[in-house]
This record gives sequence, structure tokens and C-alpha cells, in this order.
Amino acid sequence: MPLPSDFQFSQNSLQDYVDCPWLFYLRYVRGLSWPAVEAEPALEHEQHLEQGAEFHQLVHQQELGISSEQLSSVIRHPSLRQWWRNFQEKGPADVPGVHYPEIVLSAPLAGHRLMAKYDLLAVEPAARGIVLDWKTYHRRRSREWLARRLQTRVYPYLLVCAGSHLNDGQPFEPGMVEMIYWFANFPEQPERFAYHRERYEEDEAYLSALVEEIEALSDAQFELTDDKGHCRFCPYRSLCERGIRAADFLETEEDGEAEEPGIFLDFEQVAEIEY
Repeated sequence: MPLPSDFQFSQNSLQDYVDCPWLFYLRYVRGLSWPAVEAEPALEHEQHLEQGAEFHQLVHQQELGISSEQLSSVIRHPSLRQWWRNFQEKGPADVPGVHYPEIVLSAPLAGHRLMAKYDLLAVEPAARGIVLDWKTYHRRRSREWLARRLQTRVYPYLLVCAGSHLNDGQPFEPGMVEMIYWFANFPEQPERFAYHRERYEEDEAYLSALVEEIEALSDAQFELTDDKGHCRFCPYRSLCERGIRAADFLETEEDGEAEEPGIFLDFEQVAEIEY
């Protein structure tokens, strides 16, 4: 088995494996860094990612009690200022009032652990639990594309598995859970995914099978993806002799191949449930 027994899976690592097993191997098994940009122009792409991180931080700070007026006063970039205005005026509506920003949940899965860091969990105990995720894409992602992403499966699943301490000690029933993507550039077009028992059982089987499949592979069995579209946005593309130039970062959003930065967290910081 190439992975250590204490390896923690996340939606990002599982998505990497689904997109390209060889990418997963290079990034998580070998821990290989490769000096290539994911998208061009590199400076604009980096600036966009930084602004996205700043937006997440602004929302987090507001959830911690800092007034929106104070936060607004420190925003300098026009795009970030517009996202913040959109959030204040057209943010997610009809969500419970008990909020848990930037919370991490973890649960055992097929001999490892699965973890997720949430932008915001909004809870009405014994009634519902809403997963909210902020997206700063330039272009609006389709519902079909979002439905295929591992995030849409992992986040509700983990809330059911590991969220009982947020629900008066009782596990959330899958039918109590909903996931909402809120788009900073399209504030009036959120995407909502209701959860239910059948989907929960499908997700448990699918995610467990993914982990077991990865565990069963030897180093030589991690293969390059057949979909070379993924390679245009992969920093390892030159290592794999699948191109030198990065794709335009606006194109990555349109085609749905770029992903916002992953999370790498210390196991000791993660809220756990017992085996």
C-alpha cells in the first residue's frame, strides 16, 4: 500500500484521483512539487486566487462578530469590493441562525479518515443543517458540473456522519441536510442540492470504494488519465510530456477543470467521531 495508514482523504485528494490517478500519486504518495503554473497569465490567476481567499476571510471575520462596515473599509480591489457588496445585499437567504464558520469535520472511511473544512455550516438543531460554500468563479458553473464534483458528495455525507455534536448530540438525518453553493459574481443564482437517505447510502458506498481502490494499487498501477483536457490545468503536465504552456485561467473556469486551493490540515485540529 503506497499510502501511510494515517493518510487523511479530502474532497480535493479524491477529486484529484478521479481526474487522474497519476496526479494523485505524484501529489499525495510521492509528495512531489513541480515548478509549473496551473494557469496563465500566472499573475492574474494568482491575484484571483488571493482575492478569493480574502473574500472567504472577510465572511469568516464577519461571522466572528466584526461589523461589515469595518471590513468594508479595508477592501481595496474593485472585484473584491463588488463580491463583498453582493454578499451583503444578496447573500444566502433562508438559512438557520446558528452558524459554524470554517469548521472541520472528520469521520472514519474504509480504514482511513475523510475530512472536510466547511466555509459555513448553518444549523437549526433537530430540524436542518445547511452546508454553505462560497465560490468566486468568473463564470457560473452548471448544476450538472457541480453535481459531479466530489465536494457535492463529501460535504453533506460528512455532516451526517460527523455532525451530531452540532445537533444536540443526535446525528443529522440525511433529509435534514442541504448544500448551497453561493457565487460571488452571481449572487442571485445560488445552486442548492437537497440530500436524502438514498443519496447518503450511495455516497458511502462510492467513497468507500474509491478509498479501497486507491489502497489496493501499487506504485506502478497509478495511471495517467485518458482525458487530456485535465492536463492543460495540471502543474505536472510537462513532467508527463503532455504540454508545456498552461491554459488561460478564464478558460479553466469555463471548462470546469480548475479547482480552488485544497486544504491540508493537522490531524490534531480535526473534530473527530469515534470508530
